[in-house]
Amino acid sequence: MRRVLDRLYDAAAWAAAACMVGVLAMVLASVAGRLAGFNLRGSDAYAGYFMAGAAFLALAHTLRRGEHIRVNLFLERLGPRATRALEIWSHAAGAVFCVALAWYSARLVWQSHAFNDVSQGNDATPLWIPQLAMAAGAIVLAVAMVDDLVRHLRGRAGGSRGHAPAARE
Repeated sequence: MRRVLDRLYDAAAWAAAACMVGVLAMVLASVAGRLAGFNLRGSDAYAGYFMAGAAFLALAHTLRRGEHIRVNLFLERLGPRATRALEIWSHAAGAVFCVALAWYSARLVWQSHAFNDVSQGNDATPLWIPQLAMAAGAIVLAVAMVDDLVRHLRGRAGGSRGHAPAARE
């Protein structure tokens, strides 16, 4: 199961990287279009869609590598039992938040598809298409948060594949 989850997080990270390439392609196409004297309709919107997809798809991988920003002002001053309790509480709260985010993101995609929502720009993109990347990233993040919560409950804190959490601030 650990291998499957790690592959899921890595696949989401690769999809985020592909979205970053999409941002680059849209910006370069827009610049080239301006230099050639034509307007590439919707390139700014598509760059934004790719950027949102990259941000959401990278969240789970970043979490599993321990690279999200954490503030340890309280944890450094508590004993081991209190630290473990606070870690479990924070992971449980994070899991609840991420599951809610995933649920409402998926619901937004479904509603946009059902109501045939399109972007207000001149490209008229069906909104469920770019929202799909956000929902997928939120779902994978929810899985990663629940995974981390289970790992903390079992007493196996830390990132996947032996990565220690990044330096904390």
